[in-house]
Amino acid sequence: MNQDTFASRLIEWYEYHKRDLPWRHTNDPYHIWLSEIILQQTRVKQGLPYYQNFVKAFPTIFDLAAAPEQEVLRLWQGLGYYSRARNMQETAKAIVNQQNGSFPNSYIALVKLKGIGPYTAAAIASFAFKESVAVLDGNVFRVLARLYGLETDIATSKAKTLFSTLANQLISSDSPDLYNQAIMEFGAIQCTHSSPDCLLCPFQQECEAFLTGRQNILPIKSKKTVIKNRFFHYIVFHVQNRIAMRLRGSKDIWQGLYDFWLSENDSILDTDELVKQLDLDLSDTIYTIKAPEKAYTHLLSHQRIEARFWHIQLEEVPQSQEGLTFYTLEEVEQLPKPILINKYLSEHFF
Repeated sequence: MNQDTFASRLIEWYEYHKRDLPWRHTNDPYHIWLSEIILQQTRVKQGLPYYQNFVKAFPTIFDLAAAPEQEVLRLWQGLGYYSRARNMQETAKAIVNQQNGSFPNSYIALVKLKGIGPYTAAAIASFAFKESVAVLDGNVFRVLARLYGLETDIATSKAKTLFSTLANQLISSDSPDLYNQAIMEFGAIQCTHSSPDCLLCPFQQECEAFLTGRQNILPIKSKKTVIKNRFFHYIVFHVQNRIAMRLRGSKDIWQGLYDFWLSENDSILDTDELVKQLDLDLSDTIYTIKAPEKAYTHLLSHQRIEARFWHIQLEEVPQSQEGLTFYTLEEVEQLPKPILINKYLSEHFF
């Protein structure tokens, strides 16, 4: 099967089966960029409302660049990988300040921007500017590995070179935007990870994986993420209509988000053990401690967090407030928070 046959058949499939998504109705590089950053590590169904909210809140790159970081993080709340949001705003500021708000119009220029890697640069360059440069994401790896029977481990640099070369040989020079959309869509809804629809595949007779029964083997990926277990013991200080929150620092997950006073340990603590670890002076403050009713498990791509929340009811705000800032419940609602914290607050305060 030659390049033109593959590309035309793929685009024909796409025109019939494609999902109707808002970022496919624009060639505005800003909106395309927003969609690509939001959809990194995120399913389309989950990312769609975030895209719509961002476009509504920040209709232009100037709006995003000028927004307070907390507002950007609050809109991002629940998507995870919060560095994406911070990098996105930093890039918006750079484009506004250095390019007068005009997006670079080539792959080479785009890939130099913070938070824009080879895949995202190729997507923007082809979708917005029709540059003939192939995208290479998990869907494309899977489609090409199966179609050509490629057994090179896709986690290796060798595979990235091999697949990138092949992808750029196959791309349609006449319609690179449609081709890139088509091959990713094909991997997302036809040549899927666990249940490829081989019987209705337009490439069934040419697909090496189908012809040799290797659909569930290809692509080969050896590297697996090592999951780190973490035990979070949160202390929720509560005074009347106010809750103590703290801003997380830059050396851990959830940078720039708000959570409670935290004691992290290698294992689960009981109430007495936790109280001993508190380095706040509450000796002059009358308080009651309520032990956790349950544990909350929160999964990240590389971490498993088991969190418990101790509720400490204070009679008044303590004199010593090192690291503690008390907010009204209305103010807490507006703070950007990890989904784990938001879930606890929703169950107990909102």
